[in-house]
Amino acid sequence: MNLDEIKYDDKGMVAAVAQDALNGQVLMFAYANKEALKKTIETNKAHYWSRSRQKLWMKGEESGHVQDVQDVFYDCDMDAVLYVVKQTGVACHTGERTCFYRSLTSDDDAAAPSYNQDMNTKTLDEVYNVIIDRKQNPKDDSYVSGLFDKGIDSILKKVGEEAGEAIIGAKNKDKNELIYETADLWFHSMIALAYFDLSPKDIYKELGRRFGKKKEDYGQ
Repeated sequence: MNLDEIKYDDKGMVAAVAQDALNGQVLMFAYANKEALKKTIETNKAHYWSRSRQKLWMKGEESGHVQDVQDVFYDCDMDAVLYVVKQTGVACHTGERTCFYRSLTSDDDAAAPSYNQDMNTKTLDEVYNVIIDRKQNPKDDSYVSGLFDKGIDSILKKVGEEAGEAIIGAKNKDKNELIYETADLWFHSMIALAYFDLSPKDIYKELGRRFGKKKEDYGQ
């Protein structure tokens, strides 16, 4: 499509919404001009136009929270665009995963929903992105940042402790306890992955590689 066909406003702007390619969550709203759209398509990195600074900017150019663009759509009136992105870290400058983390219709704040999720549920990938943010941007009051600061031995100690707690929950035949402790185990395991610059995707890939193999193929 010719970018000149987009219906920019009188200041040359078009509304730009970023949506998570993994789960459909709406991440942020900003503005783009023709130059920003062109750079986005050329680089596959989300670019916007800052009205306050009057300059082109790439999402994550300072924070590292880049958006890898998978596709760009435009609406029926051709006056708004949708960036479908894979978000690194968080989208909002407040540290929230999405800029839309407050509700007008509910007393309980809840982030914009994702596909196949309850309102207050975080996926493994979303939790991992928060872990990465705490690694890259340490906070004094953050438990995760504190673990990274203590080093791998402290992280692995927690993984071992949580594995033991999950075993106890299973031995007790307490389903709620098992769920709670397994969540802790997975959480601390992801911190260990992040320490070595690995992610849940590496685990997904390994499980996919194994899928369909016979038991003897595992060397067991």
